[in-house]
Amino acid sequence: MIVREKSGSFVLVKQHDHALVSGELARHWAERPWPPGSTLYAISHHDVAWKELDDTVRWNEETGRPYSFMDYPSGPKVRAYEAGVNFVEAHDPYAGCLCSMHYETITRGSEDETETRFAGIETRRQERLREGMSGEELRSLDRNLGLLKLCDGLSLFLCLNEPGREASYPWPYEQGLAYAEEDYTPEWVNENVLRVRPNPFSGPFGISLPYQVIGGDGRLEESGSLEFRVVP
Repeated sequence: MIVREKSGSFVLVKQHDHALVSGELARHWAERPWPPGSTLYAISHHDVAWKELDDTVRWNEETGRPYSFMDYPSGPKVRAYEAGVNFVEAHDPYAGCLCSMHYETITRGSEDETETRFAGIETRRQERLREGMSGEELRSLDRNLGLLKLCDGLSLFLCLNEPGREASYPWPYEQGLAYAEEDYTPEWVNENVLRVRPNPFSGPFGISLPYQVIGGDGRLEESGSLEFRVVP
């Protein structure tokens, strides 16, 4: 889950729903040539690993709040990561390599032994998948991974900031959002409208983000969808 605290309650967004928003951002990318279908699939499904984990809200008794993707226990999280990359690879090996690279880079250097072991496994997966790629696919990997991470960061910005008010950069993008040597800055126009500077999109479009709110006692208080408009 993606968790944002608000007035003693918790706003929750499922990871896969956040990833689908990432894909929607990528689909409106203005850059040409347009990102290939494999890259769009990877961006939209990069958090498919969380679908089963997010079926149930798991409570962290030590912190008194739901577990989020940042503090979820490493054992089940890493098993889900591997299963998610397997799922994407089975659909599209190039997309699978991008998702593997994404997870490997965020676990690389971790002090958790389970995560560092996983990073090594994914490095070997990438070596295997690269053997079947064309020269153009190999050359585009890092750039397309950069687009995945930018869209991931922009979607997390929507999920973790109070709409129209807060504007902080979420982990692992605390240093800002960048792609292809360009820095991008999301900013609120109002609580329903977002603008990104410089504008990377082909035109205005809408985004729907499903959410639920649970109280400090874990009971469901509200559910629905946050509706945003992204404008140039």
